[in-house]
Amino acid sequence: MRIFVCYNENTGKVKVVEKFRLVKVDYHYCDYLRSFDNKVCYNSGTKELRPYLGILFEINNCEYFAPLSSPKPKHKSMPNNLDFVKIDNGNLGAINFNNMLPLTKANYKILDLNDKNLKYSKLLHLQLRWLNRHYNYIFRQANTLYKKYINNTLDKKIKMRCCNFILLEEKCLEYNGEFDKI
Repeated sequence: MRIFVCYNENTGKVKVVEKFRLVKVDYHYCDYLRSFDNKVCYNSGTKELRPYLGILFEINNCEYFAPLSSPKPKHKSMPNNLDFVKIDNGNLGAINFNNMLPLTKANYKILDLNDKNLKYSKLLHLQLRWLNRHYNYIFRQANTLYKKYINNTLDKKIKMRCCNFILLEEKCLEYNGEFDKI
């Protein structure tokens, strides 16, 4: 099942085709993208791979992934911003829109929150519940950040924190063998 939130530019309305689900991104894909943009998060540790989890939606006819952070004490004092949104005032972590990645369904797996071996299952359930209750706000944040980045109207400090969405869309197509289909 694919999850998309569609934004109608003419009406300014957000239409949820399906609610958010959590996905895990393939670390090989992240490694590939990082070779072109050092702002792509590193998701492997020395002992085991740390799952790169986030939400999936569509922007500019492209699937995008926005990574989630687990709760940290610093989140409580940080303000929401165009590229950073606290989940439940930071109690459940945050969404890092500045690290959004374009991908195709070959680059992620939908997380089964009922998997008995899944670590942090309770936290993930709580995050997903909050995300689905606030999907309009979340999608507008992601879409606004993307548009301002593409149109070069984004605040300079925020732009410096963002992945290069334009370059990564091109590299996503190359990685997935779809570049020649355009």
